[in-house]
Amino acid sequence: MVRDDEKRMMMMMEQEQEEEAVPAWLSKLMGERFFGECGAHQNLRKNDKNVLCLRCCLSLCPHCLPLHPHHHPLLQVRRYVYHDVVRLGDLEKLIDCSNIQPYTINGAKVIFLNERAQSRSSCRGGTGNSCCSCDRILQDPFHFCSLSCKVDHMVYEGERLSSILHRFDESDFSFSQFEGLRVDSSSELVDEDNTQFAPNGSCSNTDATASNSVISSEANRNKNKTKTKSKSNGFFHSLGSRRKGAPHRAPFC
Repeated sequence: MVRDDEKRMMMMMEQEQEEEAVPAWLSKLMGERFFGECGAHQNLRKNDKNVLCLRCCLSLCPHCLPLHPHHHPLLQVRRYVYHDVVRLGDLEKLIDCSNIQPYTINGAKVIFLNERAQSRSSCRGGTGNSCCSCDRILQDPFHFCSLSCKVDHMVYEGERLSSILHRFDESDFSFSQFEGLRVDSSSELVDEDNTQFAPNGSCSNTDATASNSVISSEANRNKNKTKTKSKSNGFFHSLGSRRKGAPHRAPFC
């Protein structure tokens, strides 16, 4: 009986450890550097690895998809200004995305996979709402700026990740979703603090309407400063380079 109880305890401990561990697909999703060149298709165009197989935990490029088992669940990762994002509609089928601030890009809500570098002005500076993990300023009532910030915070607090993981239907991530897929897309992302990340396309934050005519006010200010500086430099340069003529004395009367 004692041995049976010990075995039962060991099985329970192993089960708890498995529940507490970060799933392989989630760890790969947050840790992988997507949009790198695919080694198997180096000579082909548009060979960025932007698809994750949730079963194999491998990143694939569009040319890999026809060769990969079609019954495996596939998740597409998108890239907006050097930052990896996933559509909220896809990610919330896998994991609870509540309290993570979404962003609207070309009419679709997305979630950042990892925290982003930020300036001092973007950090917590007063009583405003901010990310519980990285202190990025957020809109109410959100507590996290990215998926990894939420996961890291739960692990740090000792919370069970199994409470936010969903048992998903693999048919929702079938190969058919990539048939006729356009590999590249242009968009522009504006952060919650009105910081523009990309020079091509449109985006707005959660409560704003997506528009293709969004222009960064910061970029305009920099452009105006450049023009003003060049004009002023030219003006003073012309004054500095102007040579005075020889002095003339008044004739004696």
